[in-house]
Amino acid sequence: MSHLERLQKMMTGEVPGAPVAQVLGFEVVEAEEGRVVIELEATERLHNPMGTLHGGILGDIADAAMGLTFVSTLADDELFTTVELKVNFLKPVFKSKLRAEGKIIKKGGTIGLLECHIYDEIGSLVAHSTSTCMVLKGNSNQKRERNS
Repeated sequence: MSHLERLQKMMTGEVPGAPVAQVLGFEVVEAEEGRVVIELEATERLHNPMGTLHGGILGDIADAAMGLTFVSTLADDELFTTVELKVNFLKPVFKSKLRAEGKIIKKGGTIGLLECHIYDEIGSLVAHSTSTCMVLKGNSNQKRERNS
């Protein structure tokens, strides 16, 4: 099964999402080559001590949307790792259904540049993120392995 096919099966529940998706409660709602959208119901359970959504949660869903976007373009024997992540927080989130839209800006043979826009339920931009990802070649089991 290709990476993109796996993402599409995540949307239908045929394969489970990543463990972090289950912990935070986000899900893939759209997936095509070079574009993935995830959604998260942001509630008080994800708040920081100031009473707003913790910024790390926005970082997590941006990283997930961009990472899944990148993986949607990879060959079966390729994986990737994120080598840089930047998030601009544009407004506080209290409670909202968030939509993180990942897309590729440019992809080469080894490095990709991606971006993510995160919107609240009224379509207002709450965060913008960019990421640099690096292709890892030669692994057909679709999972990174720990080297001792």
